[in-house]
Amino acid sequence: MILLKLFITFFKIGMFSFGGGYAMLPLIRLQVVEINNWLSNKEFIDIVAISQVTPGPIAINSATYVGYKICGVTGAVISTLGVCLPSVIIMLILLKFVIKFKDNNFIEDIFKFLRPIVLGLILAAAMLIFQESVIGFKEFLIFLFVFVLSLKYKLDPILLTLLSGILGYFIFM
Repeated sequence: MILLKLFITFFKIGMFSFGGGYAMLPLIRLQVVEINNWLSNKEFIDIVAISQVTPGPIAINSATYVGYKICGVTGAVISTLGVCLPSVIIMLILLKFVIKFKDNNFIEDIFKFLRPIVLGLILAAAMLIFQESVIGFKEFLIFLFVFVLSLKYKLDPILLTLLSGILGYFIFM
C-alpha cells in the first residue's frame, strides 16, 4: 500500500509541477514534509543540497531519496517512475500539437503566460531554502560568497559548489 502511495504522490508532483526542479520544490516539500511526514524540514533541505552535488534533476533525486528512505530500492524505483511518467505522457501528447501549431499565436501566448508563473515558483523555492539554510552569519557569508561569484563572475556551478564546500569546511571547523 505504501508503494502505491509513493507512486501516486510523486505522480502528482510530476503532473502538477511546471518549470523544472526548483519550481517543483514547494510541491515536493508540501507532499513529503507536511502531508505525508516522510521527511523533516531539515531532511528536505539536505535533499536539496545533495541534489545539487549529484547528477540528475532535483525532482528525480528527491523522489529516489524519499522512496529509498521509505521502502528501500523498490520504493526508490517506484517514486522515480512516478515523478517521471507524467512528463513522458505529457510530452508525447504535446509534441504532436506543438509541432503542428508552433507558429500559432495562441500557443505562443500560452508560453508567455507560463514563464512568469515558473519564475514565481522558482523564487518561492529559493526563499524557502534561504530561510531554512541561512540561519546564521557564517551561512550568510557562504551564501553571499556564492551569490556574488555566480552573478558577477558567472563562475561554473560545479566550481562554486567545490569552493563553497572548502569554505564551509574552514568556517565550520
